[in-house]
Parts: sequence; structure tokens; C-alpha cells
Amino acid sequence: MPANLPPQYIEVEKRYREAKDPEEKLLLLKELLAIIPKHKGTEKLQADLKRKISKLGDQLQSRRGSGRRMAPYRVEPEGAARVVLVGEPNSGKSSILASLTNASPQVASYPYTTQLPQPGMMPYQDIQIQLVDLPPISPEYREPWVFDLIRGSDLILLVADLGRPAVEQVRYLQGELEGRSISKPLVLVGNKVDLDGEGEQSKLLEGAFGESLPTIFVSALKGEGVDSLPEKIFNSLKLVRVYSKVPGKKPDMEQPFVFPQGTTVLEVATAIHKEVAARFKYARIWGEGKPGGIMVPTDYMVKDGDILEIHHS
Repeated sequence: MPANLPPQYIEVEKRYREAKDPEEKLLLLKELLAIIPKHKGTEKLQADLKRKISKLGDQLQSRRGSGRRMAPYRVEPEGAARVVLVGEPNSGKSSILASLTNASPQVASYPYTTQLPQPGMMPYQDIQIQLVDLPPISPEYREPWVFDLIRGSDLILLVADLGRPAVEQVRYLQGELEGRSISKPLVLVGNKVDLDGEGEQSKLLEGAFGESLPTIFVSALKGEGVDSLPEKIFNSLKLVRVYSKVPGKKPDMEQPFVFPQGTTVLEVATAIHKEVAARFKYARIWGEGKPGGIMVPTDYMVKDGDILEIHHS
């Protein structure tokens, strides 16, 4: 065995030898390749790992294709919306997930730590938004199924590591998404701002994308700027929260209905109950600039924080 292999490699290799499930063995092989020191003494071992990954990956793909198509990486949607974290290896996606949600992903200094989707729920005022940390995307390797999860999202957090050339990272990731015809709202997160001593990478990123993308700079590990992320995410999702009120009673301010901006009163009524919409007479709205409650037409577009009282026959 080549010299200078870290104890972590020995530990993961032991787990690989003991693993019985092919999916688990494949994940452990990728982890071994990620943590192995890259020098001349390990070139043969690196090549051997890559051959094993390729062979086992082909076997699993063939097995999936021979029977009913499975979705082993499916994540059940929860909350008001789904946001996925996309970035290159070691960009700090897992640290962002851990700082914003109840999830406890593995966080490490070596690349490809995240090998399966890691979901967590991010509270924003009185709603919950699902965040999903995805395996990294890089020129060396990317999981094909990752792009299916990105397509099913409502928003992408594009995470760039400010400790490295950040503009190149974002352009590469945008190219990967565009090459697969994925078009989703984006929030650009410059992470590890604590490593950007003179702010050079932040300035370059702001100059290249600041006018076209909502951009925020944080240090997930240090906690800098993270508190501003939930509001940035909510605003970029373009959602509105609507609270229901039964005539003659106080409004329910505990559990809002959540809709895309541009939703009409009639669409809200239909979502609440189709029978209510069929017998809809008129609606009264309380909200900003409407302290006493005003009657609105069916095509009135609700605003965030509106209280809606529906009258029906």
C-alpha cells in the first residue's frame, strides 16, 4: 500500500471491505477517491479506484435498467417550497444547510463529502422551506440524478467558494445547468467570505453577476451573513402568505396558505375548497393599506400578509 495514506482513508477502506450493499460500496469508493492524497505514489491506487467506480457504476445502472425504473435518490417535498444547494466540491454547501436547518449533514474539509441528497427544513417567520444539499458538481465527476432533483426545485442556491476563483466556479455551474436546459430562479451565495482577505473574489463576483442575480456573501462556518439568507431566499421564491378569516371570527394567523405572486382571490378560494369557489360571492381583504377590510374582485391578486375573508352562498 502506498505511503502517506491518512488514517481516515484506512477507516473508510475498512468500511468498504465490510460493506455488502453495492450502492454503499460505490459511495465508499467515491469517498476513498476524494480523500486519497494526490501524488505520484498513489497514482496506481487512484487509477484502481476509478476502475472500480466505473465498473460498479455500470453494473448498478444495468441492474436498474433491466427492471422497473427506481428513484433511489427521491426526496419527498415538504414545506412551502424546495430550494437546492448546488456547488463544486468543498464550496461549503453542507455548512450552509447545517446553519439554516435542523439537518446534521457531514461537514469535512475534503471534497465529495455529500454523496446523497441531504434535506432539512428552514424556518422563515411562520412557514417552513425545504433545503436540499446535493452532491457536488465538478468536471471530474457529477451524479446524473442530481440534475433531476434540480429540475424539481423551485429555487437554486448557487454556492461559490470565495477561497478560490469564484467567477469561474459560477460560470462552470451555469454552463452545466444551461447544457441540460435547466432554467430556475437563482440566488448566488459567495461562501467563506472569511477567506477572502481583501474582498477580491467578492468584488469580482459582484461585478460579474451582481446586476443579473440576487447575490449574498456569507461565512457559514463563522456565521457571518447567514441570518440574512432566509429572507433573501423567501423574496427570491416570489411567494405570498395568505391568512384565512371566517366571517364574524378572528383570522387564523397560525398557518398561512402559500401561493406564487400573481395568485388571484378566486384561485385562493379554489385552493381552499372547490365547493367554496363554486359558490363564491365576494371577498373581503385586510392587509397593508386595507385596515378596515375592503371588498375585492375575483381577479384581485393577493399580497404577502393579506387576510382573506371569503363570502359564499
